[in-house]
Amino acid sequence: MIKPKKEKAVPSGTNPFAVAGIQMYVSDQQDNIAAMERYATHVKQRFPWVDMLLFSELACFGSHPEKAVPLPGEVEARLCDIARRHGLWLIPGSLFEQRNGQIYNTSPVIDPSGHVVTRFRKLFPFRPYERGIAAGTEHVVFDVPGAGRFGISICYDMWFPETTRQLAAMGAEVILHPTMTDTIDRDVELAIAQASAVTNQCYFFDINGIGSGGNGKSIVVDPSGYVLHLSDGTPQIIPVEIDFEKVRRERERGLRGLGQPLKSFRDREVDFPVYRGGPEADGYLRTLGPLVKPRAASTDGAHACGPGGVV
Repeated sequence: MIKPKKEKAVPSGTNPFAVAGIQMYVSDQQDNIAAMERYATHVKQRFPWVDMLLFSELACFGSHPEKAVPLPGEVEARLCDIARRHGLWLIPGSLFEQRNGQIYNTSPVIDPSGHVVTRFRKLFPFRPYERGIAAGTEHVVFDVPGAGRFGISICYDMWFPETTRQLAAMGAEVILHPTMTDTIDRDVELAIAQASAVTNQCYFFDINGIGSGGNGKSIVVDPSGYVLHLSDGTPQIIPVEIDFEKVRRERERGLRGLGQPLKSFRDREVDFPVYRGGPEADGYLRTLGPLVKPRAASTDGAHACGPGGVV
């Protein structure tokens, strides 16, 4: 995996750069890569100024882990061919990856020449509901020459603000966030996306699927916290041009000319004991019980979830 060195400066180019989020129908029953290629062809013809395509989580084959494939391999080669033939950066959402006897939820990053620049493995599988999926351990950012720095997270990762803060601390100016949400908490995720953008002064592309791939409502937020687009539940192409100078200016001068959260976090005087671990730091969290699905209500009408959490 190619990762930027810690001392590497964020690129300062000012070339226009546009990302198109693709909210498409995803089937669990078939290979969706052919549909992804049709979107790439359409975007290249209709929006020739777009430089990057971002699909939703598990867009390639849906949510069945038994469809996991090795990376690199034949499937990734097909994706690389799409990027190369259309001259686009391609983040194909994600797909399940077989690696060292485990299964990861992985997002390849493919450049316009068809080369895999890096791969990101989801840090927080949706436990306890998502079983058998290993957690990644590495934060991933990558540079687009002449444009800026991008970071990647996947779905449940966004619920942990430390994930996005770490990417921002590594210089990410745009967060690419494929997701697959079909549940009633999608409205909460929209709030998290907006909060993630504003507290880290970055663009946040949260692209959901439809059909088996989610309930839509993809959202794009700018570094000021303004919602640039919020989709409904229909197929959509969401092309947005990134203003990297806006990111850099607001990080230096303040959000909407006001708060400077990244510099304030950098210059903080407070410590966060929870990150040191140990009973004194996270004793309450240790009382919450195991990470398991809640059980049905007991026969006397009492719920199986008490003051100590799920039991």
